[in-house]
Amino acid sequence: MNTGIRRPIVAGQFYPSDPPALKKQIDSFVDPNTQKINALGCMLPHAGYMYSGRVAAETLSSLYVKDNVLLLGPNHTGSGSQLAIITSGSWETPLGASRINSRLAKKILSGSDYLQEDYLAHAHEHSLEVELPLLQYFNKKAEIIPIAFMTDDIDTLKKVGKEIARVILEQGMKDNLLTVVSSDMTHYEARETAKEKDSYAIKAILNLDEEALVKNIRKYRISMCGFTPAVLMISMLKDLGAKGAKLIKYATSGDVTGDNDSVVGYAGIVVY
Repeated sequence: MNTGIRRPIVAGQFYPSDPPALKKQIDSFVDPNTQKINALGCMLPHAGYMYSGRVAAETLSSLYVKDNVLLLGPNHTGSGSQLAIITSGSWETPLGASRINSRLAKKILSGSDYLQEDYLAHAHEHSLEVELPLLQYFNKKAEIIPIAFMTDDIDTLKKVGKEIARVILEQGMKDNLLTVVSSDMTHYEARETAKEKDSYAIKAILNLDEEALVKNIRKYRISMCGFTPAVLMISMLKDLGAKGAKLIKYATSGDVTGDNDSVVGYAGIVVY
């Protein structure tokens, strides 16, 4: 098990590797006048910043990034365990290092029948790393608890969500934890088709209905890569008292490239 520093693997690809250039790019996305809410969680896209950075930054602009962030994302690489958490060390980006909240991460691990400590699942996975410079921009001192998902067993995901919620409540951390799901929406379909399909997934999330989310993903064959961590987040945040959710912004890659025949969809959603 690697307990040291995780170096960035997609700096210079998904986002600038030069710190001033990275900060300048995020600056260009942020509306400093946006009214912030005290959110429990959010969903952010994880494509290259030129495509999805504005959706992610505007979403984070609308809430307070708390001192502890539970990062939930899909495992695209196929490496490591199906439900992989890291409980020690730190993650670097061009904007600095974010420490893992080891005490809380270990409590979450010990309180779960399903999570496994596994560095390999995170070593080359981009979905959580891409969110980190954005989170650091809004709160430099935020500590993280990263979990990567490679299972679509919905019952298990709901149970893990409830396990984590129980630990958060026991530790008195509800008011100082932001849960962040990393997910893109429909992949490589025509813009209008993607937008229609994504609306069914978005509606289910806004209704805090994980069962409807899974049903719609399967019924409409929505290629939303992070729907499984979204299921866990909904299950978890309902146990933490979530009352509702709001779509902050929806966009597609076609808005940047001009190619609307084959787009990827991006949604920024806040849960409060």
